[in-house]
Amino acid sequence: MASTKKAVLGPLVGAVDQGTSSTRFLVFNSKTAELLSHHQVEIKQEFPREGWVEQDPKEILQSVYECIEKTCEKLGQLNIDISNIKAIGVSNQRETTVVWDKFTGEPLYNAVAAPVCPGPSVPVAVISSGSSVPAAGTSSVWLDLRTQSTVENLSKRIPGNNNFVKSKTGLPLSTYFSAVKLRWLLDNVRKVQKAVEENRALFGTIDSWLIWSLTGGVNGGVHCTDVTNASRTMLFNIHSLEWDKELCEFFGIPMEILPSVRSSSEIYGLMKAGALEGVPISGCLGDQSAALVGQMCFQDGQAKNTYGTGCFLLCNTGHKCVFSEHGLLTTVAYKLGRDKPAYYALEGSVAIAGAVIRWLRDNLGIIKTSEEIEKLAKEVGTSYGCYFVPAFSGLYAPYWEPSARGIICGLTQFTNKCHIAFAALEAVCFQTREILDAMNRDCGIPLSHLQVDGGMTSNKILMQLQADILYIPVVKPSMPETTALGAAMAAGAAEGVGVWSLEPEDLSAVTMERFEPQINAEESEIRYSTWKKAVMKSMGWVTTQSSESGDPSIFCSLPLGFFVVSSMVMLIGARYISGIP
Repeated sequence: MASTKKAVLGPLVGAVDQGTSSTRFLVFNSKTAELLSHHQVEIKQEFPREGWVEQDPKEILQSVYECIEKTCEKLGQLNIDISNIKAIGVSNQRETTVVWDKFTGEPLYNAVAAPVCPGPSVPVAVISSGSSVPAAGTSSVWLDLRTQSTVENLSKRIPGNNNFVKSKTGLPLSTYFSAVKLRWLLDNVRKVQKAVEENRALFGTIDSWLIWSLTGGVNGGVHCTDVTNASRTMLFNIHSLEWDKELCEFFGIPMEILPSVRSSSEIYGLMKAGALEGVPISGCLGDQSAALVGQMCFQDGQAKNTYGTGCFLLCNTGHKCVFSEHGLLTTVAYKLGRDKPAYYALEGSVAIAGAVIRWLRDNLGIIKTSEEIEKLAKEVGTSYGCYFVPAFSGLYAPYWEPSARGIICGLTQFTNKCHIAFAALEAVCFQTREILDAMNRDCGIPLSHLQVDGGMTSNKILMQLQADILYIPVVKPSMPETTALGAAMAAGAAEGVGVWSLEPEDLSAVTMERFEPQINAEESEIRYSTWKKAVMKSMGWVTTQSSESGDPSIFCSLPLGFFVVSSMVMLIGARYISGIP
């Protein structure tokens, strides 16, 4: 008897969601936005030196193929015909930089594994942006500090009264963005220098590397990116929507290695291998832009916050670039079609959000799993005056203060791990409040509510704290995969595919969970002002020399060591004298 196919209403669309800690492939019904199946593969990270964070582009690519194959197998087990998958979208970690050889397909920067396994097929690294020593198990891949001196040298060449970099790109000169990482590669890696000299090198962010590889690689692969990813390189003019010659000359980047820039929704090429061979890749968005689309924030003034390794708050500003006076970034939100207009957004990023939970787990050991944080925080329901500023790699928006480092303050003898756990969750919410306040000042339109997504939103205490600290409702969709959904929507809506309508009347209604503020406004403000005091205390801890020494000595920490040891002796002595067991 022939197997019965399960009825599927409408065509399907797949989405690659390539993040800092994992790769996933998800398949959605284009008519209902229902998630039908997915598969996830964890991604390794390498920390070859203090402040350096790297990944292997070939491992990332292999993880994409594995996720696609496994998801297709799962669909088969559900009696869903994979020939119904009509398009694939790509969403990716942004800023992460890859340079590869267009004739061999090999990335050109060697990773830690190089001495063990020399030769042309060694594992290679991706450089990403801004942290000092990462916690074991954290996934802050874009947090890489090696380019700090590069940034400082470049900043000396920008006239004080004419910051043409920010006016053209919407971005501050920072270790965070791709241009300085690419400059570092050109200055420090001979294989990259030689490939550029011989016209063999291609540059791209993760989306470019994946699309080029999936559409054929050395056999006709399409070397492209979309406007959202291009806008995060610091080489892209967000007004003309083109690579900028003056910016490329400033950073010393040869324009011939750059990918062509396309819209976020058009057919780039066809899959050339695997179970979905022949399916068009027709959507591409940086992860935060994808989440904005997936949250259906298509109107001016709508905003979303994604809670992951970091937090990323984006507010749609429509067709106009709004330049921030409060430390936020101006970026391209999306361009959903070759002939469609570009939309812009204000963005603020919190470098350490979910990463602080992993730090409590891996470095302090006060929890065994990330999920335990909610249980600990619930036991006390307050931080008891304890404040945690997790500035492990400096402060990002709205401060952009690289000298800051993490502090826990307001400790008393009564403070225990539950209070620290609660303070860690509060820290995520306070940082979000700082960005939202800056956004309100720049846009002039206070938000009526905040739409949220990301892995941390399953923590109900965190969501309630966020509503209390913002003093506005927090709204969470019941289907949490908004980043992948945004990439799928862009792919399905592309000209030549046309299986996903983005017209307001056609968009599926999404069930939402709503968290209302449960404290009074005065209490919210008191807690926030105390947090601001703690942030001030975290600043000015390091200089460039100390953060880039590369060979930290224990003697640098002698004063701290004496303080810790003497404090422990005093505490033990006090307990002994008082007779406490």
